[in-house]
Amino acid sequence: MYKKGIYTILSNEPLTPAVYRMVLEGDTQYITRSGQFINIELTGKFLRRPISVADYDERTVTIIYKVVGSGTEQMRGMVAGEKLDILTGLGNGFSTDNDAKRPLLVGGGVGVPPMYNLCKRLLSEGKRPTVIIGFNTKAELFYEEEFKALGVDVVVATADGSAGVKGFVTDAIREAKVEFDYLYTCGPLPMLKALYDATDTPAEFSFEERMGCGFGACMGCSCKTKYGNKRICKDGPVLKREEIIW
Repeated sequence: MYKKGIYTILSNEPLTPAVYRMVLEGDTQYITRSGQFINIELTGKFLRRPISVADYDERTVTIIYKVVGSGTEQMRGMVAGEKLDILTGLGNGFSTDNDAKRPLLVGGGVGVPPMYNLCKRLLSEGKRPTVIIGFNTKAELFYEEEFKALGVDVVVATADGSAGVKGFVTDAIREAKVEFDYLYTCGPLPMLKALYDATDTPAEFSFEERMGCGFGACMGCSCKTKYGNKRICKDGPVLKREEIIW
């Protein structure tokens, strides 16, 4: 169930030159799972901007966004005290209702944020997650220290080798000899496909897709699965390994 509400910006700060973290205050009761997203209305824009939830508590929601167009450029200029019209509690998110003891969390680029709250939730359930985060270069790296502060093992991969393991997240899994019994991941489609091919454990994949409405009405983000067509914004963004068709 999703809910529309007015949220107040508490902070909006850069993590890298192109990546920002925004903390919003408002009603968070409809966010029930890691991996859900919010949809932000911006002045002068026809479509809302879907942004994944990095973290939330009883009164705040934290999002991390990359400045890639006019909408996120508009967000970058916002300051504490401004109000935003937001749809919250969207998407189905990740499930932790399984027998995994050593889950692996893999985030690539702007797919890193939803891994943070998921990591916190898994730890609270007594599980021992390992986190791999992948970027093109060290200049794009963010949230390494935040994950380490949770007390988990963190492996960084960069395509150019400027930080951590040189290569992709699949290279990091091999080089770091990570042992895991479940996979959670979010990131660009080529990364998700590579992880699908390189692993064989039960897994949940969070897909990035262009969305119109954000709550399943327009059918613009439909994709084929082994169990019929599903809408990424409503039936996803998280899909299980066994239902994915590449």
